[in-house]
Amino acid sequence: MQQVANCIVIDQEQILVLKKPKHGWYAIPGGKMEFGETIKEAVVREYKEETNLTIQDPKLAGVFTFTIIEGERRIEEWMMYTFTCKSYRGELAEFCREGELEWVPINHVQHLPMAEGDRLIYKQIFENEHVVSGAFAYTPTDKLIEYRMDY
Repeated sequence: MQQVANCIVIDQEQILVLKKPKHGWYAIPGGKMEFGETIKEAVVREYKEETNLTIQDPKLAGVFTFTIIEGERRIEEWMMYTFTCKSYRGELAEFCREGELEWVPINHVQHLPMAEGDRLIYKQIFENEHVVSGAFAYTPTDKLIEYRMDY
Protein backbone atom coordinates (compact mmCIF):
# COMPACT_ATOMS: atom_id res chain seq x y z
CA MET A 1 0.00 0.00 0.00
CA GLN A 2 1.41 3.38 -1.03
CA GLN A 3 1.62 5.97 1.74
CA VAL A 4 1.44 9.73 1.22
CA ALA A 5 1.71 12.72 3.53
CA ASN A 6 0.39 16.23 3.00
CA CYS A 7 -0.05 19.39 5.03
CA ILE A 8 -2.63 22.15 5.35
CA VAL A 9 -0.56 25.24 6.08
CA ILE A 10 -2.65 27.98 7.64
CA ASP A 11 -1.44 31.58 7.44
CA GLN A 12 -3.68 34.52 8.34
CA GLU A 13 -6.94 32.62 7.67
CA GLN A 14 -5.65 31.31 4.33
CA ILE A 15 -4.31 27.93 3.27
CA LEU A 16 -1.87 27.05 0.52
CA VAL A 17 -3.38 24.76 -2.12
CA LEU A 18 -2.09 23.22 -5.31
CA LYS A 19 -4.18 23.30 -8.48
CA LYS A 20 -3.35 20.08 -10.30
CA PRO A 21 -3.61 19.81 -14.08
CA LYS A 22 -5.76 16.65 -13.90
CA HIS A 23 -9.39 17.86 -13.77
CA GLY A 24 -8.18 21.32 -12.62
CA TRP A 25 -8.82 20.14 -9.06
CA TYR A 26 -7.21 21.66 -5.98
CA ALA A 27 -5.28 19.53 -3.50
CA ILE A 28 -3.08 19.88 -0.45
CA PRO A 29 0.67 19.95 -1.20
CA GLY A 30 2.46 16.74 -0.27
CA GLY A 31 3.42 13.42 -1.76
CA LYS A 32 4.70 9.88 -1.45
CA MET A 33 6.70 8.67 1.50
CA GLU A 34 10.14 7.25 0.86
CA PHE A 35 11.45 4.01 2.33
CA GLY A 36 12.44 4.40 5.97
CA GLU A 37 10.91 7.86 6.48
CA THR A 38 8.61 8.74 9.32
CA ILE A 39 5.36 10.42 8.29
CA LYS A 40 6.59 13.72 9.75
CA GLU A 41 9.89 13.51 7.82
CA ALA A 42 7.95 12.73 4.65
CA VAL A 43 5.54 15.66 4.98
CA VAL A 44 8.35 18.14 5.69
CA ARG A 45 10.39 16.88 2.71
CA GLU A 46 7.46 16.73 0.28
CA TYR A 47 6.16 20.14 1.29
CA LYS A 48 9.58 21.67 0.74
CA GLU A 49 9.93 19.94 -2.66
CA GLU A 50 6.59 21.27 -3.91
CA THR A 51 6.43 24.72 -2.33
CA ASN A 52 9.99 25.65 -1.27
CA LEU A 53 8.58 26.26 2.25
CA THR A 54 9.95 24.51 5.33
CA ILE A 55 7.02 23.68 7.59
CA GLN A 56 7.65 23.80 11.32
CA ASP A 57 5.96 21.66 13.95
CA PRO A 58 3.32 19.97 11.75
CA LYS A 59 0.52 18.31 13.73
CA LEU A 60 -1.20 15.13 12.56
CA ALA A 61 -4.85 15.98 11.80
CA GLY A 62 -6.12 12.98 9.84
CA VAL A 63 -5.39 9.48 8.58
CA PHE A 64 -7.30 8.25 5.52
CA THR A 65 -7.37 5.25 3.22
CA PHE A 66 -8.29 5.48 -0.44
CA THR A 67 -9.27 2.61 -2.70
CA ILE A 68 -9.85 2.66 -6.44
CA ILE A 69 -12.45 0.06 -7.37
CA GLU A 70 -13.28 -1.20 -10.84
CA GLY A 71 -16.26 -3.54 -10.83
CA GLU A 72 -15.63 -5.92 -7.95
CA ARG A 73 -11.85 -5.47 -8.06
CA ARG A 74 -9.63 -3.20 -5.98
CA ILE A 75 -7.06 -1.87 -8.41
CA GLU A 76 -5.23 0.64 -6.21
CA GLU A 77 -5.01 1.49 -2.53
CA TRP A 78 -3.10 4.06 -0.52
CA MET A 79 -3.01 5.68 2.90
CA MET A 80 -2.77 9.44 3.45
CA TYR A 81 -1.54 11.24 6.55
CA THR A 82 -2.76 14.84 6.67
CA PHE A 83 -1.06 17.39 8.90
CA THR A 84 -1.83 21.00 9.79
CA CYS A 85 0.78 23.66 10.41
CA LYS A 86 0.77 27.36 11.27
CA SER A 87 4.47 28.09 11.02
CA TYR A 88 6.91 27.90 8.13
CA ARG A 89 10.11 29.42 6.78
CA GLY A 90 11.13 30.41 3.30
CA GLU A 91 9.73 32.01 0.19
CA LEU A 92 7.00 30.35 -1.86
CA ALA A 93 8.28 28.72 -5.04
CA GLU A 94 7.50 30.65 -8.20
CA PHE A 95 7.11 27.39 -10.11
CA CYS A 96 5.86 23.95 -9.05
CA ARG A 97 6.05 21.01 -11.46
CA GLU A 98 2.95 19.50 -9.83
CA GLY A 99 0.67 22.45 -10.64
CA GLU A 100 -0.13 26.01 -9.55
CA LEU A 101 0.31 27.07 -5.92
CA GLU A 102 -2.25 29.49 -4.55
CA TRP A 103 -3.17 30.99 -1.15
CA VAL A 104 -6.93 30.69 -0.63
CA PRO A 105 -9.12 32.00 2.24
CA ILE A 106 -10.19 29.11 4.47
CA ASN A 107 -13.86 30.00 4.02
CA HIS A 108 -13.46 29.71 0.23
CA VAL A 109 -11.83 26.26 0.17
CA GLN A 110 -15.14 24.37 0.08
CA HIS A 111 -16.08 26.17 -3.15
CA LEU A 112 -12.98 25.10 -5.09
CA PRO A 113 -13.12 22.21 -7.57
CA MET A 114 -11.67 19.13 -5.85
CA ALA A 115 -12.21 15.44 -5.24
CA GLU A 116 -15.38 14.95 -3.20
CA GLY A 117 -13.49 13.06 -0.50
CA ASP A 118 -11.08 15.97 -0.12
CA ARG A 119 -14.04 18.30 0.49
CA LEU A 120 -15.19 16.03 3.34
CA ILE A 121 -11.66 15.86 4.75
CA TYR A 122 -11.25 19.65 4.81
CA LYS A 123 -14.61 20.06 6.54
CA GLN A 124 -13.81 17.57 9.30
CA ILE A 125 -10.27 18.81 9.89
CA PHE A 126 -11.44 22.43 10.20
CA GLU A 127 -14.31 21.44 12.54
CA ASN A 128 -12.38 19.10 14.85
CA GLU A 129 -9.38 19.57 17.10
CA HIS A 130 -8.62 15.85 17.34
CA VAL A 131 -7.26 13.50 14.68
CA VAL A 132 -9.98 12.34 12.27
CA SER A 133 -9.90 9.24 10.09
CA GLY A 134 -11.78 7.89 7.14
CA ALA A 135 -11.94 5.50 4.21
CA PHE A 136 -12.88 6.52 0.67
CA ALA A 137 -13.64 4.42 -2.41
CA TYR A 138 -13.44 5.88 -5.92
CA THR A 139 -13.94 4.67 -9.48
CA PRO A 140 -10.94 4.82 -11.86
CA THR A 141 -12.47 8.07 -13.20
CA ASP A 142 -12.30 9.68 -9.73
CA LYS A 143 -15.99 9.42 -8.85
CA LEU A 144 -16.59 8.92 -5.12
CA ILE A 145 -18.48 5.65 -4.60
CA GLU A 146 -18.64 5.51 -0.81
CA TYR A 147 -16.93 6.78 2.31
CA ARG A 148 -16.84 6.42 6.08
CA MET A 149 -15.40 8.92 8.53
CA ASP A 150 -14.70 8.74 12.26
CA TYR A 151 -15.02 12.14 13.88
